[in-house]
Amino acid sequence: MEPQHPRQRAGMGLASKGGCSQRPRIRNPVEWLDHQTFSFHFRNLRFASGRNCTYLCYQVERLKHFSPDSSDWGVFQNRVYPETPCHAELCFLSWFRTKKLSPYEQYRITWFLSWSPCLPCAEQVAAFLKENRNVRLSIFAARLYYFWKPDCQQGLRALHQQRAWVRIMSFRDFKYCWKNFVYNQGMPFKPWKKLRKNYQFLVAKLHEILGNTMNLLKKHIFRQQFGNQHRVPQPYYRRKTYLCYQLKQLDGFTLDKGCFQNKKQRHAEIRFIDKITSLNLDPNQSYKIICYVTWSPCPTCAKELVDFINGQDHLSLQIFASRLYFHWVKVFQRGLQQLQAAQVSVAVMTRSEFEDCWEEFVDNQGMPFESWDKLEQYSESISRRLQKILSPSNWNNLEDSFRDLRLGSPSPSSLRSDSR
Repeated sequence: MEPQHPRQRAGMGLASKGGCSQRPRIRNPVEWLDHQTFSFHFRNLRFASGRNCTYLCYQVERLKHFSPDSSDWGVFQNRVYPETPCHAELCFLSWFRTKKLSPYEQYRITWFLSWSPCLPCAEQVAAFLKENRNVRLSIFAARLYYFWKPDCQQGLRALHQQRAWVRIMSFRDFKYCWKNFVYNQGMPFKPWKKLRKNYQFLVAKLHEILGNTMNLLKKHIFRQQFGNQHRVPQPYYRRKTYLCYQLKQLDGFTLDKGCFQNKKQRHAEIRFIDKITSLNLDPNQSYKIICYVTWSPCPTCAKELVDFINGQDHLSLQIFASRLYFHWVKVFQRGLQQLQAAQVSVAVMTRSEFEDCWEEFVDNQGMPFESWDKLEQYSESISRRLQKILSPSNWNNLEDSFRDLRLGSPSPSSLRSDSR
């Protein structure tokens, strides 16, 4: 049976030759979508018919000192005029330009789209981002528009190259839109059939288009390796080192992310340092790096991280560890203390960090994070031990106090450099 292909989006006649050929008559955005309109047009079908119009739900945040200072939100849809048809993306840009943007302010824009942009729209949005470096755009699409066609793929890559963060809407995103952009009459969001399955399919297609080579962690691997239990639960397995990182600008825009595992004679932290070094970041810009690690760094990796961060004032590094690696051994304690002395933030993962890691680095198939038993209790216990290590008053008398608090570490015979 042949799949049902989407029909042309409304207004494609002139828009296909460059979007809006003349300045359109843009009305103000509406504030709410009807719940039936949302359920029909945002349904994340792999192949959709009868959905000729694109809806765009947006949020605009004006940033002051890299924190939201004010915001605006609303909904645009394709406008069909006899002479000047205009797609929702270009309707938004035309409206946004009338706000007389200041080149001295930072803006963060979030779009939730029923269809991903076509090539002409994508090219115009990419050109706008190139001209306005103080604007950051995140695009969450319910469906991919003609994803098998080279020109539509080219448009998505053009957006990606101009720092647009392009993603597929997950269950959490649909629920967020339902709450904030839909006149829902107090009804809760109800997922439709195959929402998660279609999400997984579309994510895979988008990764193919954008050339995203980051391998997401399997759900069971995440729960096994990032689990913060004091002892390995049955059935027993070896807990290894995984490092997941996000490289962000200070306004929150994600430039790069990835996940590393230890390789023989080359720990995940060293591979991470190699990757960040290869990006040749602009020393005149400021960046924030967040790392989630299953085991805190060993002494050798701690020293390498200190050497990496020293003298790079444009980099801020945060490390969140699920567990502490041989934290009762003095040389391992010294490594953590050296990181703190080098202004590297070292902390223990809480539920918030586990949720973020689950959303960003796990092939979760749209499923929300589910806590394991006593997660918060284990996190608090490990955090207390870390605070003792990092407290200067305790630096000379910690070994005895930690002798029996080993938090399910590997055996002493695994102290070799490639054993984590």
